[in-house]
Amino acid sequence: MAVSKRDDFLGTEVQLAAYAKALAHPARIAILKVLAVQRTCFCGEIVDMLPLAQATVSQHLKALKEAGLVRGEIEGPRSCYDLDRDGLHRLREAMDAFFEEIGFEEPGRIPSEALETEGR
Repeated sequence: MAVSKRDDFLGTEVQLAAYAKALAHPARIAILKVLAVQRTCFCGEIVDMLPLAQATVSQHLKALKEAGLVRGEIEGPRSCYDLDRDGLHRLREAMDAFFEEIGFEEPGRIPSEALETEGR
């Protein structure tokens, strides 16, 4: 069994990369925005709102669903989608943890290390 370089990374790094990959296309961002406003949508309704073919929207929905950011249910001949709020919460937590880990502070905020070195 071959060992992948991916195995050398932490689970949190792999998960964050999966979220980033799922968000790496503007159509997917647009789909998330549509679902945020509409709450639930059939694939055809999303197609009507975006300049994309039905097959393309379906592929993007599949990627978002695999990343855990969208849920889908089959209702007769159509599939109904909505945001996976738990998945989006996990994405936000992962992003917050990443920015905290790399020491990214809010603009205008004094980094905590600076306060320590200045004797405050």
